[in-house]
Amino acid sequence: MMEDGKILGIISIKGGVGKTTAVSNLGAVLAKRFNKKVLLVDGNITAPNLGLHLGILNSKHTLHDVLYNQVPIWNAIQKSEHGFDVLIGSLVPKKDQKGRVNPYKLHNRLSQIKKDYDLILIDSSPNINDEMLSTMIAADELLVITSPDYPTLSCTMHAVKVAKERKTPIAGLVLNKVRHKKFEISADEIESSTGVPVLSVIGDDVKVLESLSKTTPASICSPNKDFTIEYSLLASKLTGDDYEDPRLLSKIKRVFGK
Repeated sequence: MMEDGKILGIISIKGGVGKTTAVSNLGAVLAKRFNKKVLLVDGNITAPNLGLHLGILNSKHTLHDVLYNQVPIWNAIQKSEHGFDVLIGSLVPKKDQKGRVNPYKLHNRLSQIKKDYDLILIDSSPNINDEMLSTMIAADELLVITSPDYPTLSCTMHAVKVAKERKTPIAGLVLNKVRHKKFEISADEIESSTGVPVLSVIGDDVKVLESLSKTTPASICSPNKDFTIEYSLLASKLTGDDYEDPRLLSKIKRVFGK
């Protein structure tokens, strides 16, 4: 385990790009393939759905209880069956949980447990509001999820601009739901437009939707699929750990040095 963990904020400012799916799959790969101690946090305060992705519908205590000073953070963390810990939000907040949440509270609470984890992944709100601000304040680095179309690119450019204004370092972009069609925007074009490197290109696959119906990360349901390998490559870039792409084409490229 690293001496002190890293907090990675996963953001986008457009719904439907697969941000929460990316959080759960990256968390599963980090825990299962890289043996990291990982915590997933649902930072989408007003519309939390990370628990729904993982089949965790009820919890005695949630992030809401933590942010409203009703329980210490370690009381609200629970272990998932997938090898990582989870801090979910309340689908229906309690009656005494009203009013604006201080954006600095998430940073304060996570700092109390940061040393206990290699990586803490925050699933941010998809809107530019206090919830996204709280993720940016809490995170050591940001990972921006995007998809290969112009409306999403526009939103991604905006997200990058906001992050740079907040002076939160951006680790890179994840280009998600790629179908490898000519009409899609290429990774090179997206890098040129945003000034941020694309760390991973995740192909669109119906198995990802199938895994959602099973409330299990797709990288666990389909460990040998291309998207799982891409998440593993992404994890290796984020941690600095070695991971060799097992696919035939990658092996051929390594042999010929291309």
